[in-house]
Amino acid sequence: MQVPSTTMTGLNNNTQTTPQTQTAGPSLDYSAFLRLLIAQMKNQDPTAPADPAQWMGQLASFSNVEQAIQTNAKLDALMTSMALSQGDSLIGRTLTTMEGNVTGTITSVRIYSDATVAVLDTGVEVLLGAGVIIA
Repeated sequence: MQVPSTTMTGLNNNTQTTPQTQTAGPSLDYSAFLRLLIAQMKNQDPTAPADPAQWMGQLASFSNVEQAIQTNAKLDALMTSMALSQGDSLIGRTLTTMEGNVTGTITSVRIYSDATVAVLDTGVEVLLGAGVIIA
């Protein structure tokens, strides 16, 4: 059975990436798994259906993939909530970089999917990470 290759598109920092063909990799994403399962069902020979044990294994795999995606979504929501809570506790505190060349009072906090940035009263933005001192 021949299955068409999958393409991935996405948005990153408001710029659209170009479609890329995925080659054989260690794992499938949820939509690729569904496309593969549907293609297999469409192309199954009705006079010789799939082995029931294999079919149950595939359904179990489908269930595991779906459960993992739901768990990841809940973890993302939890991480966002924790970041917002931590960011709120930083406002009004004094931040100093490890080198000591930037210091100021935190007036707001920007939370991104991969980083947190503190905006100081001087207008300077500082990436929160190792070496930043908050008093």
